[in-house]
Amino acid sequence: MPTVIPAIEDAQTLAEAIVDTIHEPLIVLDGGLRVLAASRAFYEIFRVDPEHTMGCRLYDLGDGQWNIPALRLLLETIIPEKTAMDGFEVEHDFPGVGRRTMLLNARKVIYETLADSTILLAFTDITARRAVERDLADLLEHTEELLRQKQVLLQEMQHRVANSLQIIASILLIKARAVTSEETRLHLKDAHQRVLSVAEVQSHLHASGDLDQIEVGPYLTKLCDSLAASMLGDSHPISLRVEADHSRIGSDKAVSMGLIVTELVINAIKYAFPQPRGDALILVRFESEGDSWMLGVRDNGVGVDETAAPGAHGGLGGAIVEALVKQLEARMQVDSAAGMDVSIRHAAD
Repeated sequence: MPTVIPAIEDAQTLAEAIVDTIHEPLIVLDGGLRVLAASRAFYEIFRVDPEHTMGCRLYDLGDGQWNIPALRLLLETIIPEKTAMDGFEVEHDFPGVGRRTMLLNARKVIYETLADSTILLAFTDITARRAVERDLADLLEHTEELLRQKQVLLQEMQHRVANSLQIIASILLIKARAVTSEETRLHLKDAHQRVLSVAEVQSHLHASGDLDQIEVGPYLTKLCDSLAASMLGDSHPISLRVEADHSRIGSDKAVSMGLIVTELVINAIKYAFPQPRGDALILVRFESEGDSWMLGVRDNGVGVDETAAPGAHGGLGGAIVEALVKQLEARMQVDSAAGMDVSIRHAAD
């Protein structure tokens, strides 16, 4: 049985019913931008009534509240050329409604049998969404400002710590020169060297620029370069090398690791090579896999008794290393079969 084409009046009734059931504001305009139909949501949201809406030009509705430059651009310039537009944003103060941000979707409908055309104009109120986005943007800006202030404060703190350590080191050196007891002088010089080591660790953390996460390779390399520059020379022809992967660690762990490396390297420089050797080498290693890592310092020097702790030549050094290893929740292994090889391992839970 052939399909029966409904009469024009029935089609119009159907179209008006469809428009009226849409939850979003929607209006249908003729070629002269007069309102042919409007959804119930349009009347409710913009507080207008059918009597003062139907047949009126859009720009005349509500004492001209729709005479908006951005809307005129859409309807008079963009739609005639493109016939469709989605997500056209308009912000306007609507009388009795307040300031609203609307996304407009427009479609130009062209009929095969009619010379005229109509425009479907749908509105989506995104005022609340934009308010949330602005609040989030303000919050992000505020958070970034707090982080910037935190960075400045941390850098200032590190700067003051470095200055304080330098002052303490200078005082210890002055005292070491003033005392008559050789044993006391050696202890004071030892303390002076360790304060300088802490200062070196702090300075390299500061130079990294990132106070939260430190890239291990460059950090240990700079630290060892500094130690080599201050302690090695013609009288100590020792090669100091770093082999590390591209891991990053927290700055708290980096401090402890830096102090451990400093103690072990200083100990190796002092005691591993009592006689000059052309092949003298101290190797600092770091490798990681997930949360597990290994930090090692190895030399090809004379070695010591396997039962001795690293830094045993100066008991304070060994105690410092053991305390730092415990703080890192790691385990230390010493092998002196050929030189001294100290490895510190942390296994992930």
